[in-house]
Amino acid sequence: QVQLVESGGGLVQPGGSLRLSCAASGSIFSVYTMGWYRQAPEKQRELVASITSGGYTQYADSVKGRFTISRDNAKSTVYLQMNSLKPEDTAVYYCNAHYNSAYDFWGQGTQVTVSS
Repeated sequence: QVQLVESGGGLVQPGGSLRLSCAASGSIFSVYTMGWYRQAPEKQRELVASITSGGYTQYADSVKGRFTISRDNAKSTVYLQMNSLKPEDTAVYYCNAHYNSAYDFWGQGTQVTVSS
């Protein structure tokens, strides 16, 4: 089992920045691919960014050049630095830890609202 706790969400103006954190506990963090997903009202959950155990990163086209995912295995934490935020980035952001179909865990989510 892996427990994931997100933090860092909030209200920010368009063009602003936020950094989300996801602290993991309960298993060997370093072996998991970590991902950030988001779900806006009446929309499906979508992958925002992911980082493998080896540090390979992937991003949704909508956030490339604005968001950066990183991980600190010593702290069992994954981060999402979000810059140049837009109103369409408003969503609940979820942290995911994935090893295989039997080891796939989610956090409770943190709200990000981009509005003036």
